[in-house]
Amino acid sequence: MELFSEAVEYLKAYGISPVTEDEMMDSDLLHDVFPEESDWGSHGSMQTEPCLPSTPTNDNPDDLLQKRMVVLKRVLLSEEIYLMELETLLTVNQLGVYRGFIDNYENAVKIVQKCMLSDQRFRILAESMMSSKSSDNVKTKYTFEALLYKPLDRVMKTTLVLHDLWKHTPPEHPDSITLQEALRLSSSFMSGVNERSQCKQPVMLCRGERRQLMRDGFVVDVCESGHNLRHLFLYTDMLLCAKLTNAGRQAQYRFCWYLPLVGLKLHWTAEHLPSSEYQMKISKTRVKMYQLKQALLQHMKGSKGSVSRAVDRLRRKLEECEIWLLTNTPSFTLDLHSTSGKSHTVRLLSLYDLNEWKDAIEKQCGNCIETVPPDLLSVTSSCIKLRMTQQPPLHCVQSNESAQICGSLYVMVQSACGLQHPSSAYVCVEVDGFECYDRRKQTSLSAFCVTPQWDEELVFIVDGAKQLFLVFVCQYENDTQNDIVGRTVLNLDPDNMFKKWKKVTCSLGHVDVTLSLKYVPHPLEPPSTTPILQEPVFCVPIGQVAMQESVLVPHIVRSCVEEVERRGLKEEGIYRISGASTEIQALKYAFNTNYREAVSKLRSVDVNAVSGTLKLYFRELPLPLIPCEHFSELSDALDIADPFVRADSLLSLLQSLPDVNRNTLLFLLHHLRRVAERKEENKMSLSNLATVFGPSLLRPPVSRVDISQEVEVQVQVIFLYLQFQNLPEALLTKHLDIDDLES
Repeated sequence: MELFSEAVEYLKAYGISPVTEDEMMDSDLLHDVFPEESDWGSHGSMQTEPCLPSTPTNDNPDDLLQKRMVVLKRVLLSEEIYLMELETLLTVNQLGVYRGFIDNYENAVKIVQKCMLSDQRFRILAESMMSSKSSDNVKTKYTFEALLYKPLDRVMKTTLVLHDLWKHTPPEHPDSITLQEALRLSSSFMSGVNERSQCKQPVMLCRGERRQLMRDGFVVDVCESGHNLRHLFLYTDMLLCAKLTNAGRQAQYRFCWYLPLVGLKLHWTAEHLPSSEYQMKISKTRVKMYQLKQALLQHMKGSKGSVSRAVDRLRRKLEECEIWLLTNTPSFTLDLHSTSGKSHTVRLLSLYDLNEWKDAIEKQCGNCIETVPPDLLSVTSSCIKLRMTQQPPLHCVQSNESAQICGSLYVMVQSACGLQHPSSAYVCVEVDGFECYDRRKQTSLSAFCVTPQWDEELVFIVDGAKQLFLVFVCQYENDTQNDIVGRTVLNLDPDNMFKKWKKVTCSLGHVDVTLSLKYVPHPLEPPSTTPILQEPVFCVPIGQVAMQESVLVPHIVRSCVEEVERRGLKEEGIYRISGASTEIQALKYAFNTNYREAVSKLRSVDVNAVSGTLKLYFRELPLPLIPCEHFSELSDALDIADPFVRADSLLSLLQSLPDVNRNTLLFLLHHLRRVAERKEENKMSLSNLATVFGPSLLRPPVSRVDISQEVEVQVQVIFLYLQFQNLPEALLTKHLDIDDLES
């Protein structure tokens, strides 16, 4: 009790009151002691070998001495603060041999933590250490545990400062040899500290648990200085980002940043397409990578298994290209926001990888209640032995090519079931392999429903692919954040991949997705240097649009119809009242340039603009949906007196239309009938709808001049088709030759 009273009097003598019980949990107490990056934080964790420049610097002696003076000033300031911190620490205990103190650091921390939990008086003392002898007489508050860390942190900083001094000292300066020897001794000392730190047990947290590595992998750190490939480590209580380096033959990690998991918020998004110039740079890098791979294969054949210098050089260049593509190709980003106000953004290499990381971090955040400020030196040093991922995901360094596929991989995404609530959904499909070709494609957004259907064919040019990744993403109404429902991975075995379609049902969380696969092996052509642009759909023959999309009913027709049925069936005057011209033109431009953006716009514009866009599409077809050569036959069929014979004649003419025209017309007719079923609300009967659409769907030959007769034929033909009781259903895609497989 006397010691406690003396400690309290000591604190009061400096004008500082001991912390209260409410202040004990204040996380800001350690903020000044454990900054994310120290003055020399950019150097990262300590290396176990002397980190000497391989060649002398080219700066002149005067510049070097000026830089040396800057470093020395920083040393003096840092040492002054450090001596004050040590003096504060000496008020509790006398330091023995420096090496012995460092060796006993973790035991000392454990004892302090144990005493803080068992004795409230010790806890008040340990959280109220003060240092107040700075030049400006500003008092600084430290915890006992933070002060214990200071000597350990100083070892790393001292070695880094010696390195900076030696680097900026001219070789002929008398201090050069002395600094080099001091750096060697300091690095040797640090090597022993790192060796023991890596062999020690994980850090003990306050709840009696140990800090363990849960997951690690390579990501792209997105910051103002650029995009950099980094190694991300998920521990029990924090995220640690480090840079992998090689000092000599031994791998090392340099600290970049860390975030505690307590209160961590996550938000993911897809990156926008870069500019055309940047896309061109990506395309040229892919071409270069393809050329390097071909040259490497030729050298490998000529060397008969031996590794020559040329082979080694080509591999290094190939690796550089792949790393550049990994770090610069747009993908998906994960924003990490800490309660302290610090944020970091990482780019994941695939949506599948992002979802795995997101799930792992959120699960660990839910289990993390409190945290202990990490010993960044020991944690970063231990990453070498704890890591589960040894190398970045570079395909060029993989040697096993016996079970890889090269050629065209066709993925027909058909439908899904199992959704609990109506949503607009899409499936993201990704493949691994070389970065020479696009490795990610996705379906369009479906209509809002619980059983989405796409029937979209995605074609991949694959080079060395082994796996196919599927991710199911939902967009619920009035929800701006997309929700990843589930994911799965399919192994691509060339021995079981054939030229015939194979139907597969995959479980992605609680959703089952049906798709079909087909693989056609063939020699690979160099990737195109021209960015792939979407072909326009307006003012283009409907057969050409359907062929581009590998469907029987163009996506623009399906998307507009689905949106009208979602929120326009009760709209009075739907298809009769025109939407805003600016919105219709904006939708037209979006459908011509970026289909996914167009579907997104459909969700937000006035529903009359959606119906107006659909009418505009049919009106601007260069050839009408019902070809002009059928106009006379349809006109003659209307003159048939017998209604049954007339119906048979009209139905026969309908069946004679080209596949795309026939199925698109049937799809539209069934939709208009569903609109007319709500005529009491929308005031649009079958007759009104036929009047609106007749002139756009059926046009006479140019030679005809009787306009009144033409309009009558146009309206009557569509009206009679809408009245058919046995109107055939439309096919959305072509029939595939599919051999069913077990799910």
